[in-house]
Amino acid sequence: APAPPPAPHLFSDPAEIDALRRDLLAWYDKCKRDLPWRRLAATEADADRRAYAVWVSEIMLQQTQVATVIDYYNRWMQKWPTLQALAQASLEEVNQLWAGLGYYSRGKRLQEAARKVVSELAGQMPRTAEDLQKLLPGVGRYTAGAIASISYGQATGVVDGNVIGVLCRLRCIGADSSSPAVIDHLWAMANALVDRSRPGDFNQALMELGATVCMPKAPLCGECPVKQHCRARRRVEKELAFASQKLLGKPTLVPDVEDCGVGGCPLCPPATEPWGSLGVTNFPRKAAKKQPRVARTATCVLERRGCRGALEYLVVQRPSSGLLAGLWEFPGLPLAQGVQEEQQRQALADHLRACAGLPVAAGGLQLIGEVVHVFSHIHQTYVVYSLPLDRDVTLDPALSPSRWVTEEEFHASAVSTAMKKV
Repeated sequence: APAPPPAPHLFSDPAEIDALRRDLLAWYDKCKRDLPWRRLAATEADADRRAYAVWVSEIMLQQTQVATVIDYYNRWMQKWPTLQALAQASLEEVNQLWAGLGYYSRGKRLQEAARKVVSELAGQMPRTAEDLQKLLPGVGRYTAGAIASISYGQATGVVDGNVIGVLCRLRCIGADSSSPAVIDHLWAMANALVDRSRPGDFNQALMELGATVCMPKAPLCGECPVKQHCRARRRVEKELAFASQKLLGKPTLVPDVEDCGVGGCPLCPPATEPWGSLGVTNFPRKAAKKQPRVARTATCVLERRGCRGALEYLVVQRPSSGLLAGLWEFPGLPLAQGVQEEQQRQALADHLRACAGLPVAAGGLQLIGEVVHVFSHIHQTYVVYSLPLDRDVTLDPALSPSRWVTEEEFHASAVSTAMKKV
């Protein structure tokens, strides 16, 4: 078994844990943001509805900022206020409401899990974090802990990006915060700290602190309700005191109270990366971010004059799995690096003939320009062409799912932000 973490990286004093809980909850009661999912969780008497309301918010908030989520959440809960209502919806409807929120597989998995609850669990949500994670597709350890603590009062901790930042600073954890050893330690710490009488509020308070005060780049340390428990802050104060003494010509040694003192500690910053001038933002430390891969796609906006006189545009549906699964887009194809314009124009014309059965000549394609859209792992450039059709064209139903839409219908459809840019 691995050696236990050194004491400086732990909360081992019960009196300090009690004080931290009191200080954090008092601040949360006074300063928490008024958010629609919090109102629902606080007022909904039915446990299944309450858990569903929290679940939807947690899935939407993955990789997405609160300000962006609020409108989507309100529209979602108005359209599908219960698990049963969501289970009866189509994937097309789900994608349509999710359009623009990104990471589209989240909405698909949420609906799949809702259908499972209705068909296999008699419409009742699992009642513990363990069962939520085990029984619901797309529900991981964090989401399960959030639902169980907020909806059911289960005394289980949570660890998300905000919590990682707070805990790493509170206990000077400077090793790579994405490493399994550090993550396991943070989960153990979160489970030890969570308030037994108000677990949901405590977890939300910890996340709220990371989102609004203990922020990654510009933390508001002076406003922090738990600053007296923060070893990163104490270390900053120690460094400042040492610097001022040196400036006054009094290089008195300041006790190194925050150094762990254990050689090769797996939770301390690596010896090759000593404490810098970043203050508390030395913590948490993350591994170097992997650069997104570069991709280019030739895309064609085909337009025709519809029977009512309005311009219509051809959209095709993406496959049911993979990136942007099931969404609608303008027809296009990936381009190899270094392909010349004449070659990509010909490749696009060939693709349009194959995917939509359209008699397209390469010379008729007009180059409009390029649109860049950065997904989390792909730096995508769309090379955009236009092709007006001067006669009615019948699409081959045996080929890719496709349809003609007006501009208004296009924006109301399940299309990605990237296609709206195009």
